[in-house]
Amino acid sequence: MDDQAAGTPKSSLQPKPVNDSASEMVEYVLPNDANALGTLLGGRLLHWIDLAGALAAHRHAHSPVVTASVDHMDFLAPAHVGDLVVLQSAVNRVFHTSMEVGVKVLVENAITGERRPLSSAYLTFVAIDRQGRKQQVAPVVPQTAAEKRRFEDAGRRREIRQAEKAHKRKRTDEAPATEKI
Repeated sequence: MDDQAAGTPKSSLQPKPVNDSASEMVEYVLPNDANALGTLLGGRLLHWIDLAGALAAHRHAHSPVVTASVDHMDFLAPAHVGDLVVLQSAVNRVFHTSMEVGVKVLVENAITGERRPLSSAYLTFVAIDRQGRKQQVAPVVPQTAAEKRRFEDAGRRREIRQAEKAHKRKRTDEAPATEKI
């Protein structure tokens, strides 16, 4: 069976620079996106972050992707109704079938154009084929100093995620069936 039939085109496994899949999306904060104080709902921002991350992961893998994890997030500033939310995403590192994607979020005043940091997150996506099976992803090639730093940091974050996952699995396996987790 050739690589095409297996769902992994040969061309997709060629190393790719980070900027090939780097993406930016902009969302306008509308009343439906806000709480009673007129500020952006955290859940809506998480949704947009997931979409922005998936956009970069999909562009890199040229296949569907699913979200495997979202790392710790902090909300640094509010976004109000009428503001723009700018989400910049890029693949930091590839680990065979999974990718870490960084998403930087800025809030922009739609009138003045002033931007300030709103949040950031690291997400892990897994590439899948048409049958829903994990699929190998082409390596990413960091070129700038910042991309190289994010590449190295992604390796450390992956080790932490794997240790946390093992710890959670152990706790879940040891918990009696009647105990709430």
